[in-house]
Amino acid sequence: MLYHSTRGGREKLTAAAAIKTGIAPDGGLFVPEALPQTDNSYLATLTQLDYRQRAVSILEQFLADYSREEITACVDAAYGAAKFDHPAVAPVVTLDDSTHMLELWHGPTSAFKDMALQILPQLLTRALTKTGERAEIVILVATSGDTGKAALEGFRDVDRTRIVVFFPHEGVSEMQRLQMVTQEGGNVAVVAVRGNFDDTQAGVKRIFGDRSANEQFAAHGFKLSSANSINWGRLLPQIVYYFSAYADLLKMGSLSAGQLVNFVVPTGNFGNILAGYYAKLMGLPVNRLVCAANANNVLTDFLRTGVYDRRRCFHKTLSPSMDILVSSNLERLLYHVTGGDSAQVSAWMGQLNTNGVYRVEGEALAAIQETFWSDWADDRDTTAEIKAVYDRYRYLADPHTAVACRVLKSYRQATGDENAAVVVSTASPFKFNDSVLAALSGPEALAGKSAFAAARELSRLTGSPMPPSLAGLENKAVRHTDVCDPAGMKAMVERALLQE
Repeated sequence: MLYHSTRGGREKLTAAAAIKTGIAPDGGLFVPEALPQTDNSYLATLTQLDYRQRAVSILEQFLADYSREEITACVDAAYGAAKFDHPAVAPVVTLDDSTHMLELWHGPTSAFKDMALQILPQLLTRALTKTGERAEIVILVATSGDTGKAALEGFRDVDRTRIVVFFPHEGVSEMQRLQMVTQEGGNVAVVAVRGNFDDTQAGVKRIFGDRSANEQFAAHGFKLSSANSINWGRLLPQIVYYFSAYADLLKMGSLSAGQLVNFVVPTGNFGNILAGYYAKLMGLPVNRLVCAANANNVLTDFLRTGVYDRRRCFHKTLSPSMDILVSSNLERLLYHVTGGDSAQVSAWMGQLNTNGVYRVEGEALAAIQETFWSDWADDRDTTAEIKAVYDRYRYLADPHTAVACRVLKSYRQATGDENAAVVVSTASPFKFNDSVLAALSGPEALAGKSAFAAARELSRLTGSPMPPSLAGLENKAVRHTDVCDPAGMKAMVERALLQE
């Protein structure tokens, strides 16, 4: 299994080389040259395995240059009981006969990013050896909230790596901010950026594309890579939990072999839902992938019309991890639905960078709309849905998960589709305790309360325990206080690497 760029670069890389490199030299994203295929008999075998065994089974089909023993070691280190607080790792919780929740937030940072970022460092360190890499790898991360902490935790004190995380100043929840600025580790740096996530992501991309800066870093023994979902090693592990959820539903008797299922995914950078698309291409019986957006609904507009237009107001919402107007992973989808037309993909990406808009039409748009459906929910809808889900099911949903629940209602009303649906639950409600408590008890419940007092009240009210990793933040020292403008991001990387 080899990998090549979505933008036509001729070089084909091994999995280890693609994971080490992160983003292709031509600015494109790495995609596999072919996809392994599965069938109902394969899915039946997964029902007999636990999550870690399922992960090995999926990953080894893509990681041809890793031995099964190496993959098993990576998986065991990532998903063991010391890291995840639920024995199923990614459990499926049933709300009613046709609605299920796939909980992806039982890892050390209480967000779905742990599902990939606990294993990416394991894959990367082995990739360095496999490729004969001598440089120290520097992970640059732009985060809308959850990726940053998960990457920091995953790469903390990992040999031959450093990590620099940028997050939008005043653009994440207080819990998310505290998780990052209190991060320990001798190889970590955290910087707030005056701007939104798109400003932050664009700044990181500029650094990757700055030849003189990269040459300067290389001269000092550093090579840049990414832990965002533009890195194939970050996206690949996310395919696993779609297969695992289906296998769990088969085992529970909620599905029969081959029965179609819909996945509803709160979506920002398009990586999570794209992993579901890869699972479908591999043969998982997925009917529709429902893209749930918030007021930053650029993806909803695109999936409905084929026009991707980032030239719009940016909204700060109750679901900040989805506050994104440039969804990088959409490039991979465009590559696949055009049959690998790299020239067309490059043209669209050029139009986006130059004009802020591009249009997809004809067969490509039809192929997208055959699988994807989208709607969005504003903050008022989100708040109402948190309360509605709790009142009906006694299920506590964070704002991102609530957006997905509300969009599922819209999808069913619009289509009449009665297939079973799995809502991908992406974060612990306690990462957004202010929003969740206000939804359940009214905004007055927050009066005079700190983030941690609100969390304790939410726990008392619902009987749900606050994850220990979040509770422990209350007394942790702030270690990272740097703030910069987008134009100053490169200087922050230089300071972290070169001015010690």
